[in-house]
Amino acid sequence: MLSRCQVRIAGREPTAIQARTVAADRARFVATLRVSPGSGPDPDVVVERIRNADGTERITLHSAASRPLRLPVEVALGTDLVDLGAIASGRAGPELPATVYASGLRWSGLGGTASVTADPPPNDALASAGLLRWEFDLAPGGTVSVELRVHVEGAGPVRAAGRTATSPLAPARAAGDHPGVRALLHTSVEDLQALLLRDPVHPTDTHVAAGVPWRCGMAPAEALAAARMALPLGTRLAAGTLRTLARAQLRGPAPQSGMIPGPRRDAGPHLPPSYTGTEATLLFPVLLSEARRWGLSQQETEELLPAAERCLAWLRTTVGDGTYLGDPHPGGPVRCETQAHAHRAALLGADLLDACGRHGGEELRQWAGRLRTAFREEFWIEARGGGRPAAARASDGRLLPHLGSAASHLLDTGLLGGGNQASGLLDRAQTEQVARLLGGPAMDSGWGLRGLGVKEAGYNPFGHRSGAVRVHETAVAVAGLAAAGYEKEATSLLRGVLAAAETFGHRLPEMYAGEQRTEGSTPLPHPAACRPAATTAAAGVLLLTTLAGIRPDAPTGTITLRPVRSAPLGEIGLTGLRIAGAPFSVRVSRLGLAMVEEAAEGLQLGA
Repeated sequence: MLSRCQVRIAGREPTAIQARTVAADRARFVATLRVSPGSGPDPDVVVERIRNADGTERITLHSAASRPLRLPVEVALGTDLVDLGAIASGRAGPELPATVYASGLRWSGLGGTASVTADPPPNDALASAGLLRWEFDLAPGGTVSVELRVHVEGAGPVRAAGRTATSPLAPARAAGDHPGVRALLHTSVEDLQALLLRDPVHPTDTHVAAGVPWRCGMAPAEALAAARMALPLGTRLAAGTLRTLARAQLRGPAPQSGMIPGPRRDAGPHLPPSYTGTEATLLFPVLLSEARRWGLSQQETEELLPAAERCLAWLRTTVGDGTYLGDPHPGGPVRCETQAHAHRAALLGADLLDACGRHGGEELRQWAGRLRTAFREEFWIEARGGGRPAAARASDGRLLPHLGSAASHLLDTGLLGGGNQASGLLDRAQTEQVARLLGGPAMDSGWGLRGLGVKEAGYNPFGHRSGAVRVHETAVAVAGLAAAGYEKEATSLLRGVLAAAETFGHRLPEMYAGEQRTEGSTPLPHPAACRPAATTAAAGVLLLTTLAGIRPDAPTGTITLRPVRSAPLGEIGLTGLRIAGAPFSVRVSRLGLAMVEEAAEGLQLGA
């Protein structure tokens, strides 16, 4: 929208004092200026800028001078209208020439048309320099403000949902012994709310943008993953996301029929880019199955079931008579995380089909069994110390041995990591070894789970897929480790993320450097990280609800609690969650005992 928005007062830029995020969609900047001659070292003008994600910025001048001031104010504006993805990769373009437009300036280019209007209107607008000028009289102790509003045409078909009383997210709250849990859950919900988008054609369906500032639109795999981790806040976000993506699903006789399209994703130095459409297609039936357990209505389930069936049909067709689900590109590798996604989709998809009286469940279970047997034998690299799962199998059968955070998905067996571990891709001994590896110093940075182990070739603490801590995969690891009974490893990763959250004001970026935590150190921000980010915000919900081990089954009217027995954060209470359409509250004591404090009428506590 804008590349540059610089303020000069009396011909000088104010001295920056502070810049901070005050909400998920708002930032505050404070600067000072000394304009009175002979006034000593103290500044006599304070400049406050409040910038909102809706495209507005208010610039306010506060005078502390003892005499009236006449202040010329200039705002220099510019933009290149380059796509945000290109800017994130360092490929910004030259600034475009501006034209005077209404009470401001306007730019046109391949990215659309952007305009800035000002209130009050400027005294002068110089298009060639991108300048708006005012001259203000400021009384002693007085205040004057300018509001800038940015508008972009051709910015895409979606729009922000805004803050409304009909939010799809329950206003959950956390309290407890650990000082960070309250702020983390509050900020996570606030960030998800700020990232909500709706399609103008179907305004009741909302989903989350991938993140700000680089990916402000729909990323199917991440939207589904975020909605899944946010199920404790209700099923409305899941339903809106599923309906939105069902409309984008590929149809027809082509081999890709049933897929949900998605962009390619860099996979680090050892593997070619992956296709996120595969992950999204496999996540669709998983989210629908789990949303049904959390209370999605039968009517909504049946409405979305045909799209889930098409996803599962694509899986069966693509695998064919084979065992593994490979890369969609010819000669591509068979990735371990893709097998984890496919295995989970087959089992939860089979449960969904059975529950809805549809055929095909048994066929999916049989394939999942073949995959499980083959994976345990053919995807495991035996070595001294217990071995490890391969990151992938090359087309010629070679196993790629590097250890990365993708292995965390092997522990996610459904219901947010709380499925039956015996039916996972790994056997008991292999699960124990993966837990040991993820909890070891090569992967656990002290701030969370590294994307690539420190001893692996190509490790880079800032590598977004080769060493940086990604909060989403750390949360997946915590949930999977806790469900499998490896509380020590889960607790270490959980405490690391909470410590990092404190240094980021509890608004975690999607990733940060995987440098080892030492006494007195702080995590280093990643320059290309989104903040807020959808999967990171939802991961905050997953991390805290994992402590209570909530396993609902709304269709049968039961719920099971499997709390982390060691109570790593002491007592914690979660209120305002939502199960079966009703508020749900739970408390875990310092002894690791969970107690339901509020629940839907008729919901029974299971064994």
